[in-house]
Amino acid sequence: MHTRHRLAGLLLSSLMLCSGMAVAQTSGKALAPLRGTVEKVSETQLHVTDRKGEKVNVKLNDKTQVFSVSKGNASDIKPDSFIGTAAVPQADGSLKALEVHVFAASLRGTGEGHSPWESADGKINTMTNGTIGKLVNANGRTLTVNYNNQQKTVIVPEDTPIVTINPGDRSLLKPGTHIVLFSATDENGERVATRISAGENGTVPPM
Repeated sequence: MHTRHRLAGLLLSSLMLCSGMAVAQTSGKALAPLRGTVEKVSETQLHVTDRKGEKVNVKLNDKTQVFSVSKGNASDIKPDSFIGTAAVPQADGSLKALEVHVFAASLRGTGEGHSPWESADGKINTMTNGTIGKLVNANGRTLTVNYNNQQKTVIVPEDTPIVTINPGDRSLLKPGTHIVLFSATDENGERVATRISAGENGTVPPM
């Protein structure tokens, strides 16, 4: 009887260990969104030409979220704003922003955290989503970004692209619209859009 309980305990421990390894491997994988231009859209399908010129079909469903992306400016970056920034790690532990996107107040908490990120050039950098704490204006901007009880220092050069992100809808998904799309794979192995950031008025999302 004791042997059976001990074996069950070992099996449970092994499953928990394997599960923990799987989570660690997943969390360490760089996010690689689809970047491209809308060619055609229907109720259930989005046809996109990616930045390499390849045609990609992605399924849409009732859980697909759409955000609008508009050009912003430095004044949009304020203390207590919730932002996201793709950035390059520096030798001193700080991050140099490649872009900054400022979320609408209603979207606070979206994607909060710090993780590897595949930039548009294919290089692996980082993405940090969090709340701005301290902000210093000097030779660009230096800000602290707080997320999940942690903090990063981000340097934002003066020429860094800045955009604002607001709730949107599928009316934004028109031919010619530039998008950044996140997806998952369904039970049939097909790509399904989970979140789409769509540029308004010709804006190209810099993420």
